[in-house]
Amino acid sequence: MNFLSIFDVIGPNMIGPSSSHTAGAVAIGLLARKMLAEEVKEVTFTLYGSFSKTYHGHGTDRALLGGVLGFATDDERIRDAFDHATERGVSYKYVIDEETLTDHPNTADIDMIGISGHTLSIRGESIGGGKIRIARINNIDVDFTGEYSTLIVQQVDVPGVIAHITQCLSDKQINIAFLRLFRDGKGAKAFTVVESDEPITENVLEEIKQNPNIMDVMLIQM
Repeated sequence: MNFLSIFDVIGPNMIGPSSSHTAGAVAIGLLARKMLAEEVKEVTFTLYGSFSKTYHGHGTDRALLGGVLGFATDDERIRDAFDHATERGVSYKYVIDEETLTDHPNTADIDMIGISGHTLSIRGESIGGGKIRIARINNIDVDFTGEYSTLIVQQVDVPGVIAHITQCLSDKQINIAFLRLFRDGKGAKAFTVVESDEPITENVLEEIKQNPNIMDVMLIQM
């Protein structure tokens, strides 16, 4: 059973009005930006459920964009996120989908193109009190919160890849709190998500990439 503390009820330090529709939306956008690991050139937000109905009145549109621009939940620049995006030359648009059913009512897809041309698609859910869950990356279902230092490895699901990842982390004395594999099917594209209680050093990334079955590595430091 999950229990809520008083801090979950009140929510985080934030630019309001809503911890779910505003702070959670900022957190989803910011996590997506960290995963892309470069400045965003174009972004499309697809809003589902209650996000699609109250996105403008609750500031979800500005919040998502502010997060993608790198603003934290309590950054006053969120109020002027549209202006900041224009100043930076970031192209953005919103797609409202009131028909598709999602697992959670506060759901948004974020499709990004970075300044180098790198693309990334994520689905995030704002689950209450400013907390979030990443539910999909590049059309593969995943499940993590970003509350830990998180390593996300995109790979081909073949024997030896996970052993390679864990060996690289062990060599750097990085303790694994959680490790999960998410895949389309045996031998298909997959994501290994590793969460650690301590910072994951960036120098481990190049070692992990040495395996030919690894396609990309993303790192989220808290």
